[in-house]
Amino acid sequence: MSSTELRRVAALGLASGLALAALGAVYAVSTASAAEPSDSAKTVSAKDYDPGYQDSPFPDLKVTVSQTEDLIQQGITVSWTGGKQSSVPTSQTGGRNYLQVAQCWGDEAGSNGTRPDRTTCQYGGLNVSGDSRYALRETGATIADQDTRYTAIGTSFVQPTTTAIPFVAVNGETVASIVDGQRVANPPNLNNNDFFTRYTTNEVAWAGFGANGSGSVKFEIQTAQQAPGLGCGERLSNGSGRSCWLVVIPRGESDVDHALQTQSGLIWQTWRHHIAVRLDFKPAGVSCSIGAAERQLSGSELISSAMGQWQPKLCNSPGGAIYSLLTGPEADAAQVANDTDTAPMAITTRPLSADGGADHLAYAPVALTGASIAFAIDRSLDPFKDLPEDLLAKQNLALSTMRLTPRLLAKLLTASYLQALPVGSDKAHLSGVENLTKDPDFLAINDPEWASMSLYGPGIADLQIPLGRSDIAHAVWSYILADAEARAFLDGKADPWGMKVNPYYSSNKKVNPGGVGLVLPRDDFPKADPSEYPGTDQYHHADAVNLVTYRPYTSSFDTSAYLVLRGDAQELGDWDPNSSPPKYGKGARAVVGTQRVMAVTDTSSADKYQIVEAALLNSAGKYVTPTTGSLVAAAAAMVPTSVQSTVLTLDPASAEAKKAIDAYPLAMPVYAAANPGMTDAKIRADYAAFITFAVTDGQTPGTGDGELPGGYAPLPKAWRTQALAAAQTIKRGGTAATPTPTATSSSSSAASGSDTRSVPDSGTSGPTGPAASGEPAGSLTGSQTPADPGLGPLTAVVPATAALGVAAALGVPLATRLGRRRR
Repeated sequence: MSSTELRRVAALGLASGLALAALGAVYAVSTASAAEPSDSAKTVSAKDYDPGYQDSPFPDLKVTVSQTEDLIQQGITVSWTGGKQSSVPTSQTGGRNYLQVAQCWGDEAGSNGTRPDRTTCQYGGLNVSGDSRYALRETGATIADQDTRYTAIGTSFVQPTTTAIPFVAVNGETVASIVDGQRVANPPNLNNNDFFTRYTTNEVAWAGFGANGSGSVKFEIQTAQQAPGLGCGERLSNGSGRSCWLVVIPRGESDVDHALQTQSGLIWQTWRHHIAVRLDFKPAGVSCSIGAAERQLSGSELISSAMGQWQPKLCNSPGGAIYSLLTGPEADAAQVANDTDTAPMAITTRPLSADGGADHLAYAPVALTGASIAFAIDRSLDPFKDLPEDLLAKQNLALSTMRLTPRLLAKLLTASYLQALPVGSDKAHLSGVENLTKDPDFLAINDPEWASMSLYGPGIADLQIPLGRSDIAHAVWSYILADAEARAFLDGKADPWGMKVNPYYSSNKKVNPGGVGLVLPRDDFPKADPSEYPGTDQYHHADAVNLVTYRPYTSSFDTSAYLVLRGDAQELGDWDPNSSPPKYGKGARAVVGTQRVMAVTDTSSADKYQIVEAALLNSAGKYVTPTTGSLVAAAAAMVPTSVQSTVLTLDPASAEAKKAIDAYPLAMPVYAAANPGMTDAKIRADYAAFITFAVTDGQTPGTGDGELPGGYAPLPKAWRTQALAAAQTIKRGGTAATPTPTATSSSSSAASGSDTRSVPDSGTSGPTGPAASGEPAGSLTGSQTPADPGLGPLTAVVPATAALGVAAALGVPLATRLGRRRR
C-alpha cells in the first residue's frame, strides 16, 4: 500500500470513528424535492397537531409523508419545511436544529385526540447522543409529572438521577429498568433488547434542515416481520392490518436539562412537541380462498413487486388459483417451460435460445419495467476548497442527481477503481483512480458540485450486485457493449484521462492476465480479480480478505435496493479472534452524512424503497432516468429479437433506439411464457387466467390489491392485444402460432435497416425482450466457456441463498469470512 493510501485510510478511519460514535446508522437526508407522493400522502403541521406549538423548536414545522396507506415493508419519503439551518452531530452531541423519526404502535387517547404512546416507539436502538431511552438528569432538573414513574432519584455520582422510558411491545411484554420510580434489579438494556437493536432498528437519529429550513429523508417502513415488537400489518380479526404511527420529534438548540442536545427525545418536555401520522398497512400474508389450486411461475425477479399486489385479487376471484413465483435464471425457466410436461410458466425478458432447440413457447407480455442504478451518497465537502455559502449549507445532506455513461458503468462492474479491492492487497495493476467521484470521466458530465466533494469508500468504487444469473445482468452488459467507448475500455484502451480497465476483467486476451478475454455480454456479474489482503501471522492468515469477502454479493436485486435505503455498503467489521470460529464482525450501516453506496437493482424495487436512481446515457445521446414516460418511450423503440420475432428488445444499436431521445436505455419487458402443448388443460387455463388478469385489471397503477405498483409502466395497447391472444393459445392448447425466427441478430439487422419493426398495432408481436445475442441458456450454474479468463470450473449448483458465501465460485479465492474489512 502506498503512503498516500495509508494516510487516506488513517484519515477515513478517524472520520468514520467520530461519525459512528455520534450517530450509529440511519438514512440519507436531502433538501431536494421529495418523490412524487401517492394518493394517500398526508401533511401535518405543528400548529394543527401540537397544542403547545408556540413553545416548539419549530412552530412553523410542516411534515409530509409520501404514503400512509397500503403499506408493506418498503421505503417512504418524509419531507418538511419550517425549520432552521441544522448543525451536524459530533461525538458529544446530537447536533442542533434537527428532527428524529421513529415508528410506533398503539394509541393513547387524550383531549387532543388519539396519538401514539412514546413507550410503544422503536427508538433508542442506536444509543448515541440525543438518541436513547435513558436520560441522566442534572441536579435540580425539572422532572415532568409524566416522567415521574419512569425516573429514579440519584443517590450519588455513581448512581445519578435517571429517567428511563420503557418499551412496551405489541404482545404486552414490557422492557423496563425503572418502574414506579424504583430501579429494577438486574435491569435489561432498553436500547438493545429482544425487540430491536442497532442492527435492526429503522429509527432516524438525525435528519437535518437545509439553509431554507426544509429537508427530506428516506424512511424504512417495517412490518411485523422486521419489527415484531411493533406488529405493524398483523392481520386483525376484521381482516385489516394493524395500523401504526410515524413520529417526528423536533430537536432544537438545547435540551430541557442541558445547553446541548444530548438527552433522549422521549423525555416528556421534548416528546410533547412530536408530530405523528397514522400509517395503515396491508394485512400480513395473502388470505386466499380455501381449496384454491397452487400454480408455479418461475424466472425473473422483475415481476415480484407486481405479483405481491396481484396475488390477493387472483386467488380470490371465482375459481382463482394461488400463483407462487420462484425466482431464478430466466434462461433455465424458459428451457423447462418449453417441454409438454407439466412445468412452471416461465417469466422472462428473453426468448428461448436458438441453441436450446425448437421454441414451442407462447410469449405474453405482462410487464414493462427496467434495470436501474440506485445510489445514496451524502455530501462531504472538501475542507481545503473555498466554497460558496449556499453549498456549505448543504453539508452532510444527500446528493440527488447523477449521470452515468456505459463506460462509467463498466468501470464500476470491473473493480477498476482502487477502493473496490481489499485494502492491503496488491493494486499495482490498477490505474490509480480511487473511486467514481474522483474520476475525471465522471466529473466531466456531472454537476460541478461533485468536484467540491471529498468522498471516499468502497461503496462508491463498485456496485452492490446479486449472485447468480439473470436477464438484468445480460441487459446491463449489452447496454455497455453497445457503446464504442465502453467496448474500447473493456478491450484495454485507456480513457481520455489515462484510466484503464482492471486487466482481470478485460475482454482482450492479450490484456487479461488469464490469457483469455472475459466473454461479454453475459448474464452474471463476475468477481474476477484474485487480489487479496493476505492476512496476518498473528491470526495464521485466517483473516485474509479477497474480493468476494471484501465486496460480498447480495441475495437479490430487491436486497440491493434495500441496502441503498439503509445506507448499508456492507462494510466489514473488526476481526474478532475470540469468536468461535474467529471471524470478522458485521460493520454498522453508514450514518447520515456519510452514506456511500450504489447498487444495480430494478425500477420497481427502487420505487418500493423510494431510493434515488441515476440518469443513464441512451443511444440518442440523452441522459434519462427511469419514469413511466421514459419506459413507454423505450417500448416504442424496441425491435424483434433474432431468435423470436414475437419478443422485442431495446437494442441500443438499432436505428429506433438512436432516434428515441426520451427512452430509458435499460427498459425491459417481462413475458409470461408457456408451451400450449402442455398436457394438463387445467394448468394451462390457470396460466391463461393469470396472463389475462395481468394485462387487464392488473395494469391500473396504484398501491391497492390487484393494481400495478410504481416502477412499472402500463403496457402499450398492442402488447396487451398480443398477451390476450397468447393466453387464448395457451388455454386452447396445441402449438404456439409464432413466426419463424430470423437468422440474423436484431442488432445487426436493426442497424442495417433490414428489420426495423417497431411495436405493432396488432396482437401479432409483442413486448420487449432480451438483448439479442443468441447466447445459450446454460445450466443452473452457468455454462463453462473456454474464453472466460481464470474463472475456474462451475460444476456444482450454487443456490441463491449462498449469495453471501459461496459467491467465490466465480473464480476468486475463497476466504472463510464474509463481508468487507475497513482498514
